[in-house]
Amino acid sequence: MARSRRINVFSLSFLDVMSCGFGAVVLIFLIINHDTQTEPVERSDDLLAEIRMLDYQVQQGEKDLFELIESLDDVKARVEQSDANLASTTQTIETNKASLEELENDSVAQTESLKALTADIESREAEVNRLLALKAANDGSQVRSFEGEGDRQYLTGLKVGGRNIVIAIDTSASMLDDTIVNVLRRRNMDDARKRAAPKWQRAIRTAEWLAAQLPLDADFQVYTFSEQTRSLVADSDNDWTPMYDGQALNASIAELRNTIPNGGSSLVNLILEIRKLSPIPDNVYLITDGLPTQGENPPRSATVTGRRRLDLFGEAVDRLPKQIPVNVIMFPMEGDPMASAAYWNVARVTGGAFISPSWDWP
Repeated sequence: MARSRRINVFSLSFLDVMSCGFGAVVLIFLIINHDTQTEPVERSDDLLAEIRMLDYQVQQGEKDLFELIESLDDVKARVEQSDANLASTTQTIETNKASLEELENDSVAQTESLKALTADIESREAEVNRLLALKAANDGSQVRSFEGEGDRQYLTGLKVGGRNIVIAIDTSASMLDDTIVNVLRRRNMDDARKRAAPKWQRAIRTAEWLAAQLPLDADFQVYTFSEQTRSLVADSDNDWTPMYDGQALNASIAELRNTIPNGGSSLVNLILEIRKLSPIPDNVYLITDGLPTQGENPPRSATVTGRRRLDLFGEAVDRLPKQIPVNVIMFPMEGDPMASAAYWNVARVTGGAFISPSWDWP
């Protein structure tokens, strides 16, 4: 059996033809598009390189931007912290300034207080030295000494004390004697015999005794009162006089010895003078013998009744400052029975003492 022949479509000749055709097409393509193909490739590489560069720069910029944002946030945080620290520091400075001003004020006040204390200490030291000198000079605690028949202070209950002390002595004519008749008789005698009157000498000794009891550190004033009130302390201007060495006190007692009792008595004028003293007295020691016979002005009549004298006494006591103790040393006068009771009541109410001593005291 004859073998059948297989038909091959892709024979050698066909392949040759197709190869030739394809080669022709490729040749034409190469001839026509060679230049155009080269240029776009080259341009595409440059652009790609630029794009990559730009991408890199963008990435680097984003990285730098992120770092800048982080740095900005950190700077903002530090600025906020700095603002807070600044506010706290400012508050601390203001507080320290206030504390410094307070300390400066306290320092100034303490300095002034220290100066005042230093001055006060120096003043007190000077006063202590003065008192010690007085004590050494007088060999005791008294500026004056009083010589008599013993110390009778324990009999009286009368304590002489205080920082500001007034001694007031009645120098009216009734201080010449204890009876009206003898007063009238002695009033017509000469001055020497008036000064030597026993009752008046007794009043002088009483004033000397009181002066001898004055504390060394006291300020004093000595008044005599009759129709008018007079200070026996020279150049005192009716103000307090320090004891110092006792010269002013001795001079006032010497002036008292030269005084002659005369005229009526005005208790209210004495009290008005006492009211002028500043500070007010700690104690008033009053030496008298009866109720006053006139007020601030001389009486219109030559005589005055017992009732009127009691009224004048009440008017005078009403002018007396309530804080002043009045100590009364009474030498009773004939014909004035209400005097002792009136003066005793004043001494009691004011917290003072009242004594009517025997004829030989002090």
